[in-house]
Amino acid sequence: MSNDAALAAQLAETAGRILLEVRGCGAFAGKALGAAGDAVANRFLVDALLAQRPDDGLLSEELQDTPERLGKERVWIVDPLDGSREYGEGRPDWAVHVGLAVNGVASVGAVALPEENLVLRSDQPTPLRPAKAPPRMLVSRTRPAPQALAVAEALGAELVPMGSAGAKAMAVVRGQAEIYLHAGGQYEWDNCAPVAVAQAHGLHCSRVDGSALTYNQRDTYLPDLLICRPEWAGPVLKAVTLPA
Repeated sequence: MSNDAALAAQLAETAGRILLEVRGCGAFAGKALGAAGDAVANRFLVDALLAQRPDDGLLSEELQDTPERLGKERVWIVDPLDGSREYGEGRPDWAVHVGLAVNGVASVGAVALPEENLVLRSDQPTPLRPAKAPPRMLVSRTRPAPQALAVAEALGAELVPMGSAGAKAMAVVRGQAEIYLHAGGQYEWDNCAPVAVAQAHGLHCSRVDGSALTYNQRDTYLPDLLICRPEWAGPVLKAVTLPA
């Protein structure tokens, strides 16, 4: 697994540098920039993983999915550009995800935050910083989920708007917030690598009903997610209300 983690980190970091170069060339802007970055980073990650781990399965947001991966124990799950809107707008809160699910469990991961020249890895956990009270809760900067807003009100949490899922998850890892609750719809590539990194750092990771997050499923839709400090898991799960 250590070699897998090193590979994940190397690929995430390199893809991040490529994305910075694409944006820096000035040939694209806005949505076109996001689409161009997605395509270039995806091509790099797919080619690299097919060359380095040819026997493993592969699932990418930007790659046509096939059922072949379902028979694999090891499946790489990547998001070449998480937060294409933020990337296209020139914001810093976007990320690159490279994760490995083993028997459906997010086991290895690296999340690059290219604007900060930072890669967080599942094989290099650091101690959690002291938590703050009241808790800070990360929500989408453009479409915060009603469930998240209700939980924040119940806990007296301070809302912190932010862009990509990876940026939000890593903010909890880095001690910039205590809770990240998402209930507005995600897919496996949105959270596999962040969950692997967050779990390695001692954070609670689950669905919002408390059940386990399971990967390499036929249906890649994974609509809700909770990543938080362990001491806040109980209060959040108690407060959350799922839509009927």
